[in-house]
Amino acid sequence: MLWQIGLAACGAACFLYYGVICACLHKWDSTFSRFWPAAGLLFLLLAALFRWTDLDGILAGLFLLAAAVFLFTEGKILSGMRKDKAGKCRYLIVLGAQWREDGPSYLLKKRLDQALEYLEENPQTQVIVSGGQGSNEPVSEAEGMYGYLVEAGIHPERILLEAESKSTRENLAFSGELLDRAGDRVVIVTNNFHVFRAVKIAEKL
Repeated sequence: MLWQIGLAACGAACFLYYGVICACLHKWDSTFSRFWPAAGLLFLLLAALFRWTDLDGILAGLFLLAAAVFLFTEGKILSGMRKDKAGKCRYLIVLGAQWREDGPSYLLKKRLDQALEYLEENPQTQVIVSGGQGSNEPVSEAEGMYGYLVEAGIHPERILLEAESKSTRENLAFSGELLDRAGDRVVIVTNNFHVFRAVKIAEKL
């Protein structure tokens, strides 16, 4: 009974958290946000299995294993949620996110505004805007970001476009072809929940 109550409560908490995200950030469009309703359904399914099967020990073990993996991964993500003062760098890479008919999505706008702050403080830095065009985007993410930065006052000659990538790994790999990977100091701009993954991919590249 305690397992059933606990799992059902976890499921309800996931749905509630997803509802809070949607209510507070009505333009939230991260694919990862879909994790929360999916996790909620999984918890409710496990609660039902505890109710209707006699596999309590096996199910409890699977749940604890999944919880341990989740907490470890979440800890790594949280460890990257910091805003580092990077100092003076030659290049700044803005990782792409959805570009809409009316401009950047909420997440991409946050990245661009942070990039603008850095570029204004470091006039010697060039910026690489990275992102291809998805099936639901009017232009490539790189083109949209280019226009946003130019309109905000960044000189066009400071902006390099990488408009072919379709993933974070490609963002970084293709952007890396525009600079000296061994010699150039680089700042990566993304949202805080994405920092850990982006940095790990960049290190591998």
